[in-house]
Amino acid sequence: MTINSFIERYQKERRHTQSLKWDALDKRFGNAELLPLWVADMEFQAPEVVVQELFERVSHGVFGYSLPHKAYFLAFSNWQKKRHNINLKEEWLRYSNGVVQSLYHLIQCFSNEGDGVLIQPPVYYPFFNAVKDTNRKLVLSPLINDNGAYSVDLTALEEVLKKEQPKLFILCSPHNPVGRIWKESELEGMLALCERYDVIVIADEIHQDFELSAHPFKSVLSIEEERFHNRLIVCNAPSKSFNLASLLHSHIIIPDQELREQFDQKMIRYQQTEVNLLGQVAGEAAYRGGEEWFDSLLTVIRSNDLLVREALAEFPQLIVSDLEGTYLLWIDLRAIIPKAKVKDIVQEKAKLAVDYGEWFSEDYLGFIRLNLATTPDRITLALEQLTNAIRTFKEENK
Repeated sequence: MTINSFIERYQKERRHTQSLKWDALDKRFGNAELLPLWVADMEFQAPEVVVQELFERVSHGVFGYSLPHKAYFLAFSNWQKKRHNINLKEEWLRYSNGVVQSLYHLIQCFSNEGDGVLIQPPVYYPFFNAVKDTNRKLVLSPLINDNGAYSVDLTALEEVLKKEQPKLFILCSPHNPVGRIWKESELEGMLALCERYDVIVIADEIHQDFELSAHPFKSVLSIEEERFHNRLIVCNAPSKSFNLASLLHSHIIIPDQELREQFDQKMIRYQQTEVNLLGQVAGEAAYRGGEEWFDSLLTVIRSNDLLVREALAEFPQLIVSDLEGTYLLWIDLRAIIPKAKVKDIVQEKAKLAVDYGEWFSEDYLGFIRLNLATTPDRITLALEQLTNAIRTFKEENK
């Protein structure tokens, strides 16, 4: 399917549809007329097979308590095997209403108040909230930023693990917002250190399907076969890949039996044992019949990435990080726009709603994150507004 045919077939108007991205602009940014490129969802209808099977299930008219469905696991595990060469076992799988909710449950299950939880800023800001809200100690091991190319400092990570002795490490893989797909050697290095210092790893792999460069995604589940399975928990979902976030359906994958039993006991206490019926229906349909749709989506995102880079080439001082994974582009504006002026230029002058760097780390004021999972005409308009605002700022500050 061509980009134009995909856009024509699947783009949807989302304003006035109870969309967080579109209908919360006034509350979040103080201006309902901004062009939204912030929340990580899409302006595209889910695959037709998803809509059709949801319609058929809704037509039944009964929405009582539901059981996990064998066909769901088969569709999900087949997708994981085909796309990422991950071999799953059904007994590993648990469900939740979302990856962020999963993080809260897992932190409370596998640590105590006051224990350390390590994250790698700049990183998805709910990680910070999940640690603080559960009264754990926030432990930071920042990524290395080498002119927009991000990496893990394993020496520094080991020093932090040795000194702070955290119980948990929340790994973002692929990394949001910097767009990295971690190499197998990087993952092996991080996991080996966690093994050495007896740290449980919770890997947020929700963006796993977005392989946008030559770097294939590698799950922590596949590193050195099963060596690290006794300390691994993986969170993922169909929601990011197929635009299903409001159906509140995600996975918690726990290979180790002892960890699974510990988690199950905690969930019984919180009465979190049912699955979301419609989320399961949608996810199964997407994994079974949504591959052509998804591959076309990747083509749109790659094209949008090029549109941004071509437009910003006018300002070579700006740093646009390589997009290996996710559909979220990380841009450093500081070489032209003073950090304190970024919000004024982007929001007040360019009329864009974006995620700001300081949301991901207080050290990243002056950065923005752009959502590319939208139509090319919106990306083109956004870049026209942004480049015009930057030009004007430069002219006024010669």
